[in-house]
Amino acid sequence: MALPLYQRKAEFFRTLGHPVRIRVLELLGDGPMAVRDLLADVEIEASSLSQQLSVLRRAGIVTSRRDGSAVIYALAGPDVADLMRAARRFLTEMLAGQAELLEALREDQANADDEPLPVPR
Repeated sequence: MALPLYQRKAEFFRTLGHPVRIRVLELLGDGPMAVRDLLADVEIEASSLSQQLSVLRRAGIVTSRRDGSAVIYALAGPDVADLMRAARRFLTEMLAGQAELLEALREDQANADDEPLPVPR
């Protein structure tokens, strides 16, 4: 029996649920990269990067090819880069809203500090 679409989506987002994988996808959004270049940018052990790339490759999110002794990784399609950009926009808007709320709270506190304290009866 085939899995419902919502379960497949959940599996997809679980696959994305690792900071190294997200960083790799962001980097590959600029174009294909050799593993050695990914290593320099991600700054983790080669075995850890290899493990994360394997997860992404098995999920069909990235592709790999050999170019001489180098292995080059690329996004499987432009939709992945679009998803990373959408996530960035969403988080930017969410954080901007939180910054506005924080500023409003600070202004309220400053106004409250300026008000005289009530006189106890």
